[in-house]
Amino acid sequence: MFNNKTLLITGGTGSFGNAVLNKFLDTDIKEIRIFSRDEKKQHDMRVALNSTKVKFYIGDVRDINSIDKAMMGVDFIFHAAALKQVPSCEFFPIEAVKTNILGTENVLESAIKNNVKKVICLSTDKAVYPINAMGISKALMEKVMVSRSKDSGNTILVGTRYGNVMASRGSVIPLFHDQITSNQPLTITNPDMTRFMMTLSDAVNLVLYAFEHGNSGDIFVQKSPASTIGELANAMLKIYKSKHTVNIIGTRHAEKLYETLLSKEEVLIAQDLGDYYRVPADNRDLNYNKYFTEGIESKKIIDDYHSHNTKRLNQEELIKLLNSIGYL
Repeated sequence: MFNNKTLLITGGTGSFGNAVLNKFLDTDIKEIRIFSRDEKKQHDMRVALNSTKVKFYIGDVRDINSIDKAMMGVDFIFHAAALKQVPSCEFFPIEAVKTNILGTENVLESAIKNNVKKVICLSTDKAVYPINAMGISKALMEKVMVSRSKDSGNTILVGTRYGNVMASRGSVIPLFHDQITSNQPLTITNPDMTRFMMTLSDAVNLVLYAFEHGNSGDIFVQKSPASTIGELANAMLKIYKSKHTVNIIGTRHAEKLYETLLSKEEVLIAQDLGDYYRVPADNRDLNYNKYFTEGIESKKIIDDYHSHNTKRLNQEELIKLLNSIGYL
């Protein structure tokens, strides 16, 4: 699908961008464009890769002019640029709006204007029943994508939503690793808290699946196992044969006990595709009159799809998964 094509990755110097590069560099893809505002990370990536296939563009999704310059001749886009840290977005919610919502609108507008064939937007489980600024901004990002998909012409807009990406920037696994190797106690907010466990490879595969199978306005979710934070900490301690103490510090502001990948309402309409769910777009128009006389057939009450009711990883499975991403 990507042979002799040009792919643009916004926020391409992050964990996801690096994972995509590792998967694509040895293929017949024509060009990969890395679009981000961090010149230091771009320089480091350029030196490390030393590849003529990879081109670098300094810019910001908040500035549509900088996006337009990188967009000319692009076939496909993976839109990963975002403010992702929950505490940062809590302190600076308007910045989350500017990047995650308005920045996405700029990317989609530029893509449609430049006749890009397909755009995959990356979202998060925190967008479902959001309680923090990051999740709220990502929920609205999804709404922007679905809304624009109704009039995007030949440009197909698709969303993906995934849970905790193991060992990604700012996640708890690198924190546990640093605390263990620097002989500090592990800090746990709540040992019974659960999170979905996805590798970076899983995240890339979800995006590729959505790319191949998505219709405009669809949102794709990968079925993922979960773990309690307490079990994850114990697995890390066992890997490093460590007897570090564990301090329970309590749930942080704007943090959930568990995360949700599909709401009840989405579960009712989602299509089960085996390893994935597809949530099709709601393509109703603004003609509200008919909704006073027409409804949707009632279905039995079912639960959300969340990290408390998905498959729970035991310690052996967690250690195997951690080993697969380099924690030996």
